[in-house]
Amino acid sequence: MSGDFEREWRGQAMALAERSVEMRLNGAPGGPSAPGASGGFASTPAEKTAAANTIETELQPHTKTATEHADESTNTAIKGFEGWDTAPGLKKVADTWDKQVAVLMGRLGSEKSALRGASGLFARNDIGLGNQFRPIGQSKLNGL
Repeated sequence: MSGDFEREWRGQAMALAERSVEMRLNGAPGGPSAPGASGGFASTPAEKTAAANTIETELQPHTKTATEHADESTNTAIKGFEGWDTAPGLKKVADTWDKQVAVLMGRLGSEKSALRGASGLFARNDIGLGNQFRPIGQSKLNGL
């Protein structure tokens, strides 16, 4: 009986040795999330801040300026087509455009806030974890 077990055990061991190893505990596939692949997160807090600043100083103001320009041109066209069926159509397009711009501006604001919040969140998380690993100081048991 023990011979049968040993033969089966050896057979299983040989079968396992022949199979390719698909995952190891001491490694990971290459890529941005692999340990040591890039030395850090996909973006640094400074990069997140720069992206948030770009949204605030470029994307939001330029989007607002483009919207105002489009509104002026569309309103001029609506007045030019007064009395024609084209005017209400242009008005409907302008209203849809304004709604879409409002959604875009809201999204830009949300992304800006998320970028700024993520930087702070990672920093607070790192500080909190660091505090957990620091020595506690004097134990109350030392004087006993």
